[in-house]
Order: sequence, then structure tokens, then C-alpha cells
Amino acid sequence: MNIRKQFKDGLITQNPVLVQLLGMCSVLAITTTLFNGIGMGVSVTVILICSNVVISLLRKVIPQNIRIAAYIVVIAGFVTMVDLLIQAFLPDLSDSLGVFIPLIVVNCIILGRAEAFASKNSIAASAIDGLAQGIGYTVVLIIMCVIRELLGNGTFGGGILNGGLGIRIIPEGYPAMLLVLPFGGFLTLGVLIAFVQWALKRSETRGKKTEEVAK
Repeated sequence: MNIRKQFKDGLITQNPVLVQLLGMCSVLAITTTLFNGIGMGVSVTVILICSNVVISLLRKVIPQNIRIAAYIVVIAGFVTMVDLLIQAFLPDLSDSLGVFIPLIVVNCIILGRAEAFASKNSIAASAIDGLAQGIGYTVVLIIMCVIRELLGNGTFGGGILNGGLGIRIIPEGYPAMLLVLPFGGFLTLGVLIAFVQWALKRSETRGKKTEEVAK
């Protein structure tokens, strides 16, 4: 178990959104305020960790031919618990995220990690994988929220700071409202994916050149 590599994969080299291109529906839909991004990110991270642990624990018991159905049942159980907790303690977040909390059941990140990692590795490694992938997902959400909220609404910390209104950074009338619309989500995400892919390719090229020089 290489903890450092798992976190590097989750945050950068195998980031679930920017590299694996998973779970993008919620990323595009709810990243209009920082409150939404943090709420969705924490929810997915908790569900990832819990479902990975349970699936890893049961990996030798679940029959191969019904494994996907079993994974969905496990994930759905944790999604229901998280959804009820949010409704009870954070009703504003529940109203803001709406159907996207129940839809975590079919989030490709969670099902993908269950199939690709948790079903083949130990409980501890699976828990760390869930945490690393969840943090990577949350970081992307926060970056998207900050960019879209700041440039689209001219505020920062919507739903959290200044009574939920956020702190105004750009005067009214100047922000590009287009960025808080669906088109703005696609544009922002596309730019982030392109930047990360460029950075990874550049790093890989540098690594090859270093190896050639060493030889």
C-alpha cells in the first residue's frame, strides 16, 4: 500500500474528474456557489470511503455475476443515510443540491472505484483510495465554484460568508453572468481539463528527457 501514490493519483495523475472524466454531471450542475461545492464534495467523499470499506470487506463474499448490483445496493444505503443527515442538519444545502444528492447512487466515481479498486484490495487501502479520490473530486468542485461564482456573480463564499450572500469582489454589472449558466460550466471544466492534460503531458516529457540524459 503506497499512501503517497494513492493521494497523488487522486489529486493529480488519476483525478476522477480532470483525468478519468467521471462524475461530471454534478460538477457542471452544482458548481455555482462555494457552499454547493463543499457540500457535494464532502458528501461524495464520505460515501466513497464508507462504500469502499464495506465492498472491500465483502469482496470475497459477493458473487461475481451480481457484483454490480451488490455494489449499487451498498452505495445506495450510504447515499440514503447522507441524504437524510443533510436534510436534517443542513436543509439549505439539501434544497440547493436537490436531486443531485440521491443521484450520487449512480455517480461513476463511486461505482468505478468499487469495481476497479475496493473489490481487489484491502480495507485500509480501499479507505485511503476513497479519501484520496474524494479529495481530488472536492478540489475540482471548489476550483470550479470559485471561478464561476467570482467571474459570474462577482462574489466569493456564496452560501457560507456574509449571511450566505458571499463577499462581493467584483462590482455589480461587471461579472459575466454567462459563467453561472450551463455553458459557463462546460467552458470552465473544459479549460481545467485542458490545463491538467497539458501539465501531465509536459511532466511526462520532462521525465523521459531526464531518463535519456541519465542513460
